[in-house]
Amino acid sequence: MNSSVTLTPEMEKVLRFLSTSKKITIDKLAERLSFPRAKVDLLTSELEKLKLVNRGMKTISRADLTADGSEVVEKGLPENRLLNTLKAEKEGIPMAKIGSFIDLPKNAINAGIGKLRKEQLITITKGIVTCAPAAEPLNAELEEALSKIADNPFVKIDAKILSELSQRGSILIKERQETTAQITDFGVKELPNIKVTEEVSRLTPDQIKTGDWRSLNLKKFNLASKPKTIPSGRKHPYLSFLDEVKTKLIGLGFSEMRGPLVETEFWNFDALYQAQDHPAREWTDVYVLKNPTHGNLPLDKELVKNVQIAHETGDPVGSRGWRYKWDPKKAARLLLRPQGTAVSARTLYNLKIPSKYFSIARCFRPDSVDASHLSEFNQMEGIVCDPTLTFRDLLGILKTFAEEVAGVSNIRFKPDYYPFTSPSVEMSALHPTLGYIEFGGAGIFRPEVTAPFGITEPVIAWGLGVDRLFMVKQEINDIRELYTHNLDWLRKVPLT
Repeated sequence: MNSSVTLTPEMEKVLRFLSTSKKITIDKLAERLSFPRAKVDLLTSELEKLKLVNRGMKTISRADLTADGSEVVEKGLPENRLLNTLKAEKEGIPMAKIGSFIDLPKNAINAGIGKLRKEQLITITKGIVTCAPAAEPLNAELEEALSKIADNPFVKIDAKILSELSQRGSILIKERQETTAQITDFGVKELPNIKVTEEVSRLTPDQIKTGDWRSLNLKKFNLASKPKTIPSGRKHPYLSFLDEVKTKLIGLGFSEMRGPLVETEFWNFDALYQAQDHPAREWTDVYVLKNPTHGNLPLDKELVKNVQIAHETGDPVGSRGWRYKWDPKKAARLLLRPQGTAVSARTLYNLKIPSKYFSIARCFRPDSVDASHLSEFNQMEGIVCDPTLTFRDLLGILKTFAEEVAGVSNIRFKPDYYPFTSPSVEMSALHPTLGYIEFGGAGIFRPEVTAPFGITEPVIAWGLGVDRLFMVKQEINDIRELYTHNLDWLRKVPLT
């Protein structure tokens, strides 16, 4: 650089700061100089054109504690809490009763037992778990790392420890790209020769009249450069899709039905003639509330009695029932709604005939998360009651939904079984990448479901995974992308 090249005072200030520091991110540079971040980005770009500064990219990682991680910071790792509990009970604890001695989920207790047994810190004899009083806690480095992360999410932690904490679900690792700036060797060499001159970006009327503008150092503008794109706000594409679904269903004459997220087993299972010993009612398939554990059964005692009779004997529809003693306490147990059909069950009470209803219900199940499953999802429920309805009408409605709502043409039906419908059908549609994926099930409510409500007319019902409908419509390969933070996708995906 020769002495005729000049910099603005702000550019000179940036360059001199960079001469006293190593590579630094634009964000930190803006903070140190008390400049707006956008201005520092522009200044370093101009300096890079003069070969005085090198700009690059740096990956910044941060680790945020999950709820489990915060609990570990407060109480310790589950295996160590379990170890301390066993130490306090010198005679040991029966394997089946450990849950009453420590506030840990069953899966955490089992995992902790496995870790302690592997390290030979405990013994299990005739179902009694014991440990030596001198047994030392495990994985102290994990607890120490979590404490450091709680104080500073950007703290440097060994990669293996971070991987272990991530697999345990104690932390969420987030990465982002940040622009960096560093003075070049050429910039260091030429720094003493820099001339500083104030650039003028605006002219006053007097400067134009007098001609003084000719002697000013005018700022150069690149008229060919495109301005920075500032994206406007927009509704999430998936939420827009749900609104579209609602609009179409209302346009078809459906009324919207609603129900609570926290539901009793009565409305979610019993009123739908699902046996109380059905596997779908176990802790592996539902989220049960810890406090309060139970709600209230319907005030209509006759309805409750009718549901009980349907389960125990099958009267008055002539079936055999489930042949067991119905338990009202189990029916009153509270859980997070695992299926939207609970909303349909509530709507059967005082149902108008003929009528048709729909709901888009938020549901919760402890499923393993993968490309087509989430533990929290939406179901599109519907029921239609009319004396003239047939099973063929149901298939036609399902086909119309898939074609009109998701734009799907390749649909197939196959027989299925549900405790509350007969006949029942499963609907699948062809995804361009994943192949045929199940959308949901449907059928005609069994008499054991409708008779306790005093309904004698046929009621067709369905429950479809509206999340998967959106996946097919937008050709999304992973259902988790519905909740992505990918701004580029969120801004470019077309809204219907």
